[in-house]
Amino acid sequence: MRYLHTMVRVADLDASLDFYCNKLGLKEVHRMDNEKGRYTLVFLAAPGDERAGISEKAPLVELTYNWDPEDYKGGRNFGHLAYEVDDIYALCQKLMDGGVTINRPPRDGHMAFVRSPDGISIELLQKDGSKEPAEPWASMANTGSW
Repeated sequence: MRYLHTMVRVADLDASLDFYCNKLGLKEVHRMDNEKGRYTLVFLAAPGDERAGISEKAPLVELTYNWDPEDYKGGRNFGHLAYEVDDIYALCQKLMDGGVTINRPPRDGHMAFVRSPDGISIELLQKDGSKEPAEPWASMANTGSW
């Protein structure tokens, strides 16, 4: 058995691609429009996995955009996506600079949570253990739910 992908339904494909690609740093590796089914699938890979892409079955996020409007609520009941990152402080700063709320700051130098535009929780974990606690993260409070 091998993990292939996680599917997340999105209400606004452009806003979701801006979050996942431009802010979080994932790369689009495949896209499929299905006119009969009235949906678009966009497959995203983490930067280190993009070379494998869909042909080698790297772990992917599948964004499913249904062309007919739907109301998706409670992204938290999905659970969360988790990514190992090279520098949790640098990524959290980049996300904040891009207007993303850090719901659970990396106070411990190891773990943070943010949310996508559709309310999906994204867990960020520091690669190779924890960084030393540092400001402003060490004293930053949680914001909202994660």
